[in-house]
Amino acid sequence: MTGGRSHTLTSGQSWVARYRLRLKRRRLLWRCLRARQHLTRLVDRTAEISPGDILGIAVLRNEMARLPYFLQHYRDLGVSQFLIVDNESTDDSAAYLQEQPDVSLWQTGASYRDSRFGVDWAGWLLMRYGHGHWCLTVDADEILTYPHADQRSLADLTRWLDQRGAKAFGAMMLDMYPKGPIGDTCYQPGADPFAVLDWFDGEGYTWEYQPRYRNISIRGGVRKRLFFAREPEHAPHLHKVPLVRWDRRFAYVSSTHIALPPVLNQVFDARGDLPTGVLLHNKFLEEVLEKSAEEKQRRQHFTHVERYDSYYDSLIANPDLWSPQSLQYQDWRQLENLGLMTRGAWA
Repeated sequence: MTGGRSHTLTSGQSWVARYRLRLKRRRLLWRCLRARQHLTRLVDRTAEISPGDILGIAVLRNEMARLPYFLQHYRDLGVSQFLIVDNESTDDSAAYLQEQPDVSLWQTGASYRDSRFGVDWAGWLLMRYGHGHWCLTVDADEILTYPHADQRSLADLTRWLDQRGAKAFGAMMLDMYPKGPIGDTCYQPGADPFAVLDWFDGEGYTWEYQPRYRNISIRGGVRKRLFFAREPEHAPHLHKVPLVRWDRRFAYVSSTHIALPPVLNQVFDARGDLPTGVLLHNKFLEEVLEKSAEEKQRRQHFTHVERYDSYYDSLIANPDLWSPQSLQYQDWRQLENLGLMTRGAWA
């Protein structure tokens, strides 16, 4: 990894820059408020939310194969209630979610792209229900792990963060993949996806400080190695701020990569001595072949869609993402030893 743990952030900004960010945050909050008109409530269990609950927020479409494992994983970590937006799934996702006793579900047929890729919808739920709660905002193909995750719950982690006065927790997204062609994975719906996606790139990551939002941009992994080697600046961002003690004045700018106010983005600042985690990304199941063909036509997932046509074509061709340098996944300790996460002062 290039420059990971050595980074420290400078916080100096002109009053003009700070004022512009405040205006931007207000515009984003207005978008979230306005987005509520596109959401239809299917089942509402929000009355069961208690003051100390950790909330899980997700926007998804056609994720029935992942949902049982996704929900159970986060229940085991300590998420008490889930607030989910279904973007007009054509599989059984909505029906399944309505049956879950800890899920409140909204549905929309509006454009995912026009909603800032679901951020406006999630932002409304965070604004309406998340104030004062630790909120974990993740995609259905993201599974969080962190130092001591096998022994300590999210309640333990957030209690420690509260004691330190920290408002957010950062995690790097790590692309997991199989050995052999993607189409040969034979994933059984509901099972642990990392039984088949058990390889990852252990090196080749770059860290770059971006002063506007005071965040560190992380790029790398298999997508950069195979699909964006010639244009690494177009490779997907891997830094995220998925866990935040939410305030209704907060807003996500771009997925959960960047948040406002900028202090929330300093989760990778070595001076804070904070722990960080990893979001194990299980995108590359065999279904990604069909989904890539669909998404290439729908054009809903990227800001600059023309840059990703060749990316989709490469996935549709059923590639083998493995290389001799790939590492087989073991546990969070392995990720810490590689510098992909840190325990900071959380001993």
